[in-house]
Amino acid sequence: MKQGHVIAFEGLDQSGKQTQSERLATVLRHHGHQVEFLSFPDYDTAIGTEIGQALNGERDYDPDTLQLLYIANRYEFRPQLREWLAAGAIVICDRYLASSVAYGEAQGLDPAWLCEVQRHLPQPMLTIVLDIPPDESLKRKHAARDKFERDLPLLSRVRASYQRQAAAPSWRLIDGRQPVDAVAAEVIQAVRSALETL
Repeated sequence: MKQGHVIAFEGLDQSGKQTQSERLATVLRHHGHQVEFLSFPDYDTAIGTEIGQALNGERDYDPDTLQLLYIANRYEFRPQLREWLAAGAIVICDRYLASSVAYGEAQGLDPAWLCEVQRHLPQPMLTIVLDIPPDESLKRKHAARDKFERDLPLLSRVRASYQRQAAAPSWRLIDGRQPVDAVAAEVIQAVRSALETL
C-alpha cells in the first residue's frame, strides 16, 4: 500500500486555515483519497487542557516550556498519525510543526532546536502558509482573543518567521487576503504539484 502524506496549513489566526483545509479535504475525497484531519492544539487531551489554561492566563509558563507542551500535544497523536499514513491516508493538519517554530522564534527561542525536538514526528510533504498581516487577523476577529492573538508585535514576528520558513522547497506561501475561492485555487494547485495525482 502506498504511504500516506501530511499536508499542514499554517498562518496567523483567522487566516482561513480551517476553511481551506476543509475545502481541500472535500476535493481530495472526491478524487478517491482517504483523508484524515487534525487540528492543533487538541484541547481535549490532558496536555491540551494545560495549553488552553495557559492561553487563558490561568497558567504561567516560560516560552520554551509552553512550546514543549505544544510539541508534546502533537506527539500524543504520533501513533494515530503513523497508523493513518501507513494506511495510505492524506492527513491534513490545521497547524503543525511550523507553529512552534514560528511562535517560539517570535519569543526568542532557537528555531533549529524547535525543529530538532520535532524531528521524530511525521514530517509534512507540503506546508501551506496562508499569509495575512496581524491587523487583518484582528479585523476578522475582535472578541475572545487569547494572549497571543492580542499581541500584534508578537504576531508580526510570527508572520516574519513563517515567511522565512516558506523559502523551503516543500512550502507554499499564499496571500490569505484574497477571496476564498482564489485562495482555494492556489491551495489545489500547490497540492496538485506536490501529489501529482489530482
